[in-house]
Amino acid sequence: MDQTPASGGVGGGTSTRPYLIRALHDWCTDNGFTPYIAVHVDRSVQVPLEYVSNNEIVLNVGFDATSGLDLGNEFIQFKARFGGVAREIVVPVDHVVAIYARENGQGMAFPAPEPVAEGAAPATAAPAEPRRGLRLASEAQDGEPDDGPPHDSPGGGARPSLKRVK
Repeated sequence: MDQTPASGGVGGGTSTRPYLIRALHDWCTDNGFTPYIAVHVDRSVQVPLEYVSNNEIVLNVGFDATSGLDLGNEFIQFKARFGGVAREIVVPVDHVVAIYARENGQGMAFPAPEPVAEGAAPATAAPAEPRRGLRLASEAQDGEPDDGPPHDSPGGGARPSLKRVK
């Protein structure tokens, strides 16, 4: 089994992904930014499916938008309102493909989870398409305007481009 640093690394230690997610969530919060996570959606993710597009959903995980937020090592769990209705959200940590600040796009991207061979959704096995509005810093120079079309997320407003935090 091939392991990347974000999924456990050599030696079988615990994944670094939940620690990096918590660190970037703290950084966003400490700096007055709104932390968003992009999530790869399959059967193991509990989210409102009407907000899923191309097997992905972007969620506001700020304390103002969530209730009972738990950024655990295996799952991210919280309650949030969608269209005025409270919903229970459960996301396996390995399904988080990015965490970033809504206001400036700074954050980190992670590899998508490996598809499950049996019972996997057809779109899961397809080659990944670039996420609209999310670009790695290597794809856009600092100060370059994001000329991609704005995408209205359920939280409102356009999604900024993703920049690596170094």
